[in-house]
Amino acid sequence: MATQKQTKASKTNIKKAQLKWKSMTKRQRAIAQPDGLKRKKPGTTGEGNFFRIIVRDKEQFSSFKVHDVGEKGGLERVAGRRPSGSWATHAWLVSKDIAHRYGDTIKSDVSAVKELLGKLGSKPKHVKGDIFKAKPERNVPEKDKPTQAQKNAWTKNIKKAQLKKKSSTRDKTSNM
Repeated sequence: MATQKQTKASKTNIKKAQLKWKSMTKRQRAIAQPDGLKRKKPGTTGEGNFFRIIVRDKEQFSSFKVHDVGEKGGLERVAGRRPSGSWATHAWLVSKDIAHRYGDTIKSDVSAVKELLGKLGSKPKHVKGDIFKAKPERNVPEKDKPTQAQKNAWTKNIKKAQLKKKSSTRDKTSNM
């Protein structure tokens, strides 16, 4: 049997709990429950249409956007905006139609996916569900810059600008 002091304490504790419960929102009450109404995070069940290869932690970013790379629906880049304003890749989404899980990593016969997997700093390692983790692209030291790809892009851009300048000067002379 409970003493009078114990019954009085339990009644006040119950009233405190009821007041607290009434002041909470539905979401707060759900979280307070040990088996709360939590939804599964994307990619953890393994039932989605994409594999997610996480390259950088999401805590580094303040907002995100997703855009297709190449053909629609095959390979998508999740870009994150840093508080400084710069953008970087947070994760890659690879369609299950063009890639498959092979042990603890991802394999594909599609050239775009092969190229992506080659560019990553490490092989994607399985975390859970459809989620994989890899290191970002290799950091090129300043002494090795400009790379051959950068040199090719520069020459291509210079040629484009020269052609545009030639065509604009021809248009001006023909109008006179």
